[in-house]
Amino acid sequence: MLIPTTIGLSYDKVIAAIESCNTKEQLIGAKKMLNNFKTLYGVVGFPKAYSYSLDKVLNDKYIELTCRLK
Repeated sequence: MLIPTTIGLSYDKVIAAIESCNTKEQLIGAKKMLNNFKTLYGVVGFPKAYSYSLDKVLNDKYIELTCRLK
């Protein structure tokens, strides 16, 4: 059984925040949350895979919202 870590829980929260966005304004708030995550965990040297993964989820959600709102 894996023990949840602080970084893992924070990562999951950022993913959940991004995926729950329904407007571009909400997505801007989620992007601020993502930047705070990177700033906080960048100091301790978190794996770059987290950063790439979060950026991809944010970008995919932006594309989804843009296509839906047209």
